[in-house]
Amino acid sequence: MATAAAPRTSEFESPNAPRLFGTDGIRQVVGEEMTPVFVAEVGSALGTYLHGSGEVLIARDFRTSSEAMSRILAGTLLMKGVNVRDMGTMPTPCLQFNIRALGATMGLTVTASHNPNEFNGIKFTGPQGIELPRESEQAMEWAIHRHEYAPGTWDRVGSLRADPDGIDRYVSSILHHTDVPIVRAARPRVVLDPGNGTSAVTSPRLLRELGCQLITLNANPDGYFPGRPSEPNEENLWALRKTVVDVGAAIGIAHDGDSDRVAFIDEKGQFLPGDIAMAVLARERLRQRPGGTVVTSVTSSTLIEDVVEAGAGILEVTRSGSLPVAQRILEREAVFGGEENGGYYWPEHQVARDGPMSSTKMIELLVRSRRPLSELVATLPRYYLSKTKVPLVRPFRDRVLARVHERLEQEADRLVTLDGQKAYYPDGWLLVRPSGTEPICRIFAEGRSAERAKELMAHGVEMVRQEVDRLNAGSNVSP
Repeated sequence: MATAAAPRTSEFESPNAPRLFGTDGIRQVVGEEMTPVFVAEVGSALGTYLHGSGEVLIARDFRTSSEAMSRILAGTLLMKGVNVRDMGTMPTPCLQFNIRALGATMGLTVTASHNPNEFNGIKFTGPQGIELPRESEQAMEWAIHRHEYAPGTWDRVGSLRADPDGIDRYVSSILHHTDVPIVRAARPRVVLDPGNGTSAVTSPRLLRELGCQLITLNANPDGYFPGRPSEPNEENLWALRKTVVDVGAAIGIAHDGDSDRVAFIDEKGQFLPGDIAMAVLARERLRQRPGGTVVTSVTSSTLIEDVVEAGAGILEVTRSGSLPVAQRILEREAVFGGEENGGYYWPEHQVARDGPMSSTKMIELLVRSRRPLSELVATLPRYYLSKTKVPLVRPFRDRVLARVHERLEQEADRLVTLDGQKAYYPDGWLLVRPSGTEPICRIFAEGRSAERAKELMAHGVEMVRQEVDRLNAGSNVSP
């Protein structure tokens, strides 16, 4: 059974305050939009929002500008009267875990996740360990737009302290929620590729303590990402795929820059799309907890619905993004959640997508099943997913989406507007969804054959491009 969450309303939007927050925090190009002045304004807006009180944890990734940005944020918050705890360099899910463990008011991670090198960003996490609601984001956008910040005073400066124990707390929690003895007895061979990102400070230690025979690639932290681009997609993981086969490993594991997502390679060197990995994990979860609720987003494959139905579970479908999924997990007391981008949620550990935690659970699953990952995948129903992206600047976004809606409404069997435009056909579906973090439109398509999925994807691309060209012909804005 599948139910859909209500769409997020736009009641907090205003044409007078430009939107700064995307699907997951603020991400911009360093030296262009992401300047020292802007970072200080973000800190001032947050200090104003917090009324100059509370404690904020600040962590960062290894991008070249991350330490500088974290220092600006910390200093600005201190001047507004907010206490700051410097957590150092760590994965986003590690920071999110520590917020709840320490009872902090909020947390900031300076990271651009999987974005290209020239980007950096700021992720905001609330006291529950999940992202902020839209109304909180808009309060800060308004403050920045108006340059209206609460003044700081000499006698109300916050305190700063460093916390060296955040990684220990996080790793201990993951191991506590993993069957360590069974994995240590099996000693599976694992190849790990942190991609020069933040999982380099947690995952090698975690997998060795778990008892894995570990081989690493790109495990030296480096903000230039010399080993591979930060996005852990099939194209970028060619070296990991080859190494898994060469060393006879049971599995390959890769993370994005801030480690909230994970990608898996089977023992044959084949890349597992996020939907397929999610289906494998969800099936095992429902085997352990029959009848449980699984939460996913509108971008996910029909495969997830099939697996949940076969496991006698309940499927909840939300808008895309970690916040809608996390909120619905909390509301429904779900046993598992996931997104097609490789972000998976383990509520007993924390309600946030967590790449390192997902890695240990997949390893545990392989050891328990005593079957190769490729065999587990082969037992799933087969669908084919294609996805791509096309340029789409924000001024064109709403008008393009409205025209796409009109066209799909005429030709599709059913149209769902929970998040973007998702059109259902007898042999597949097409989703046209503007990104919340980049000036692009994401196109997802699924079919019973690879050819049909590609055909639907091409149709979505053509519609968006035609509308962009039409609008661009009468505008000075270039996509």
